[in-house]
Amino acid sequence: MLGKIKYSKIAIVIFLTVLIWVWADLALDETLSVPGATIIVAELAESSDDLWVNFGGKASASIDNIVLKGPASKIAEIKRELTEGSLELKFSLNPDWQGISTAGSHTINVLDFIKKSEEMRYLSGLTAESCEPNTLTVDVVKLVERPLTVQCVDESGNSQKTESIVPPTVNMLVPGEWGNDKLIARIRLTQSEIEQARKVPVKKKPYVELAPEQSREVAASVTIKLSPEEDPLTVQRIEDATLVPAMSPTLLAKYYVEITNLATVLSSISVRATTDAKRAYEDQLLPHMTLYIFDSDKEKGQEVQRKKVHYNFPPEYVRKGEIELSQEPATAEFKLLPRPSTESE
Repeated sequence: MLGKIKYSKIAIVIFLTVLIWVWADLALDETLSVPGATIIVAELAESSDDLWVNFGGKASASIDNIVLKGPASKIAEIKRELTEGSLELKFSLNPDWQGISTAGSHTINVLDFIKKSEEMRYLSGLTAESCEPNTLTVDVVKLVERPLTVQCVDESGNSQKTESIVPPTVNMLVPGEWGNDKLIARIRLTQSEIEQARKVPVKKKPYVELAPEQSREVAASVTIKLSPEEDPLTVQRIEDATLVPAMSPTLLAKYYVEITNLATVLSSISVRATTDAKRAYEDQLLPHMTLYIFDSDKEKGQEVQRKKVHYNFPPEYVRKGEIELSQEPATAEFKLLPRPSTESE
């Protein structure tokens, strides 16, 4: 009986201790100032497709600062998540829930909106105490159907040359005040889709960008065939070419080289290259060509010998495939003539 009484007392003490700590945590409310939150426009219901909801032509609006209040433990948790980057305060504005359904400008109370938002449920235990700005203007634009010219771009937004687009235009709801320069529907292709579209036609749905990060897809698909990839290399001639013989010091001490068709060799450099690669080759300090002569070549005496020259293309452009010879290598005709001081040897 005594043992039971002691255990009961211990249990009561533990329970009261935990209760005191919980009460103390709840009693010690703290505040946290969070800068850089955003409000984004949620997708509209299909019945509202002819409306474009935005913040001054943008898909989102910045909230400079929100002050949150709650238990110290919850504040510490939110602060840690914000520091780690695992939490980003984004509040979704559903126009229907805010009663925003007619064209024109509408003003919302930002603090009231945040307090009632779905996102505050994740922050359970916290309340929004204040925010800046206090109000925001939401613009609702009535859209009208217009024909849009279809353009094809890659993932970076660079225009792609097309062989055919069928149909070339699509009808889409856009702001009525848009000029002709904005009446464009784009098809964004991945690199693999681009490679496929150069071979066979592909189908994809265009989209119209109402604002950055706010676009709408056209209902019907368009068939695109891209033009074959253009070869960036063009055939070009190298002017004022240079050629140097390369031989061992031993051979150089006894012979000098006479190239009998030097003019022909220098005038016959034709390359396939990009403009940058050609310029780098022309401007390099190295000679454009090298004629390699080996010690064994002296065995042929002073007779005319023939060898293909070596072209000293810039290595970085060779690696990138931006320069190559577009002809057969030139053949140099040369003689090894003894130097006067060695003729008697």
